[in-house]
Amino acid sequence: MTDHAASRLEIVPVEGLPEFRPGDDLTGAIADAARWLRSGDVVVVTSKVVSKVEGRLVRVPADPEERDRIRRRLVFEESVRILARRERTLITENHLGIVQAASGVDASNVAGDELALLPADPDASALALRNGLADRLGVEVAVVVTDTMGRAWRVGQTDVAIGSSGLRVLHGYRGEVDGQGNELAVTEIAVADEVAGAADLVKGKLGAVPVAVVRGLPVGDATSRARDLVRPVDEDLFRMGTAEAVALGRRSSALLAPVRSFDDTPVEVSSPRWAAGAALASFPDVRFVHLADQVRRKQLLDELAADDLLYAAPEIVLAFAAGGDHAAGGAAVHALRVALAAEGLGSCVVPVADRVGRLLSLPETWSPLGAVALGHADLSALPHTDPDDRFLQR
Repeated sequence: MTDHAASRLEIVPVEGLPEFRPGDDLTGAIADAARWLRSGDVVVVTSKVVSKVEGRLVRVPADPEERDRIRRRLVFEESVRILARRERTLITENHLGIVQAASGVDASNVAGDELALLPADPDASALALRNGLADRLGVEVAVVVTDTMGRAWRVGQTDVAIGSSGLRVLHGYRGEVDGQGNELAVTEIAVADEVAGAADLVKGKLGAVPVAVVRGLPVGDATSRARDLVRPVDEDLFRMGTAEAVALGRRSSALLAPVRSFDDTPVEVSSPRWAAGAALASFPDVRFVHLADQVRRKQLLDELAADDLLYAAPEIVLAFAAGGDHAAGGAAVHALRVALAAEGLGSCVVPVADRVGRLLSLPETWSPLGAVALGHADLSALPHTDPDDRFLQR
């Protein structure tokens, strides 16, 4: 097997590119600005310009607070799970499988009333650009689409590959023997990430140079993709440190107290479903109904003259005893609240009128156990009372 290293590299910025907007011809602009491209070059493009031309921009109010509120909502919408949270910073796994801060939602290098999402399929974007340059210039190049992110246990950020076409993104050395006679067991080089980091040294963040060319590397792998660089989350040894795990356990136990005040953080849609599944596993005669439709939910609460807490709750799950066993139903509701706490969500059980089932056209045999108001607790509002004369010792 050959070494992944090149004997000599040249890294050249592509200068003179315009400010890109949705629908612009990125391929044509690069072809015009870099007619000196050769077969074997690696064209490295920041994901921001790809997002712009592909229309992955979201128009938002220029007001900083409202812009930030929408940004946080988009972070949740672009994620499939939240892996870590510290105050307002979220580390997520997004729909591409990439683990990074804020699902890649970015407010830099865009207009003050816009936010940028990552390209929907960066590997496909890289392939399209590669084919387009072949048509325009008659050259066989590789293309790498990059994004900037931090790395576990390292300070600072670097560019990495999130899309690639025409380049072997990984170079494995398993079974090879080094110069001292040692057999390499696990060494695998993320070549595309190294290319991304090298190209950023001439692109930078402030100079409006979103494209660079790396010359001198062997290319020509038609099947390798940047998605091959994504480590499955369940194989990640560093998802959570010990201190964070202990702190999360303590916070989750506090959430078992009735929570009557929630912050405005959106609830990840999978969390109530997972918690309900965990609770229902032991209680076959219980049913949960998630009031997901906000318009219908308000109509229902109005008809019930419901508690104000239900209007303020980010989400509501109604609990019913389908078999008439209210004792088991109460245990199921408690199990639901425990599972919600494990997901970092606070909750509170609120009584509801018996007619709620009829209003929802549910079977007459379903007896309501209550409404579970749930969301991210405003921890500063959790009650704490000194025991005084209500905690007796004898």
